[in-house]
Amino acid sequence: MIPSVGTKTEMLKSLVVSTGPYSRNPHVFGSYQCKIPLDLTPRKFLLLPVNYGGTQARACAKNRIRKYSVSAKMAESLTYKDAGVDIDAGSELVRRIAKMAPGIGGFGGLFPLGDSYLVAGTDGVGTKLKLAFETGIHETIGIDLVAMSVNDIVTSGAKPLFFLDYFATSHLDVDLAEKVIKGIVDGCRQADCALLGGETAEMPDFYAEGEYDISGFAVGIVKKDSVIDGKDIVAGDVLIGLPSSGVHSNGFSLVRRVLARSGLSLTDQLPGEAVTVGEALMAPTIIYVNQVLNLISKGGIKGLAHITGGGFTDNIPRVFPKGLGATIYGDSWVVPPLFKWIQEVGNIEDSEMRRTFNMGVGMVLVVSPEAALRILGDNEITAYRIGDVVNGEGVRYC
Repeated sequence: MIPSVGTKTEMLKSLVVSTGPYSRNPHVFGSYQCKIPLDLTPRKFLLLPVNYGGTQARACAKNRIRKYSVSAKMAESLTYKDAGVDIDAGSELVRRIAKMAPGIGGFGGLFPLGDSYLVAGTDGVGTKLKLAFETGIHETIGIDLVAMSVNDIVTSGAKPLFFLDYFATSHLDVDLAEKVIKGIVDGCRQADCALLGGETAEMPDFYAEGEYDISGFAVGIVKKDSVIDGKDIVAGDVLIGLPSSGVHSNGFSLVRRVLARSGLSLTDQLPGEAVTVGEALMAPTIIYVNQVLNLISKGGIKGLAHITGGGFTDNIPRVFPKGLGATIYGDSWVVPPLFKWIQEVGNIEDSEMRRTFNMGVGMVLVVSPEAALRILGDNEITAYRIGDVVNGEGVRYC
């Protein structure tokens, strides 16, 4: 994305500063070109008349030029890496770990047990915790914690069996900790698994006063002859998207940069929506377990991708055999206003958004064409046909 810059021409008449959106260039993937729809939001122009004299006029012009410099700074495009998270470095670490522990790199780890696999996953909720501290919303962060792990292991077709948590803080606030644990219990109920145990660590001087960190661990089970591993995926299969509730539990380092740039507080109303910014951002992650297991039981599900860090670009290819990729149709679902606000305020590239956020789709199913017709024809399921499996690796956007 290339932000427009104000021109200094015609200064005797006016100073024109563009503060509006930009046009997006086509994304080119080798010889494959997809045109991304243009943002048709009208441009906004600040007209600064300077055709009158006097000290007051010079002061006014100076003040407005200062505002222009702020606007120019606002136009800088934010990235996840700028916010402190390097996805490429994370991928490199996984690659190195895989050399020491072969089999690492899937959404869940599989351990053979008789005619079944135990499937395990672990995760946290990242800097979404920072917003929990600021909003005082602690009752749902535990749902996020459970969701991040159980949504990962269900991609193998595993039914979650149990969950364990880790809660660490400098000074234990029992009432606050109880709120967090209640959310974990709620998440386990939604995933139909047991909260088997956990650890509470009180570490003086390690965390800021009133802050804490949490992580979780889920274990599930699937029959060996029922495991979903993507090996049967072929070109012509269909990508079905299940809607998210919002940002879910990744990308918040970038979200917090956007929030700071916006000038809005967490208690301000999200532009164009009936909820506050804090409420929209703190919406708990959807737990897809029961919905996905029900769809699996009906057949035709060949692969599943939980859309977290890495977005569509990095997560969808993880389920494909070598030589296959995906074409994603950008107009096949309505991107929620929250993501549009994040992109506009942060002036974030399309490619960066798709590699950081779920864009309104939290789980992607790779299914046969026959299964796609059944799923999309079920009035009790909200789902979108977001793309197709194609020959050639990578993800293309049209």
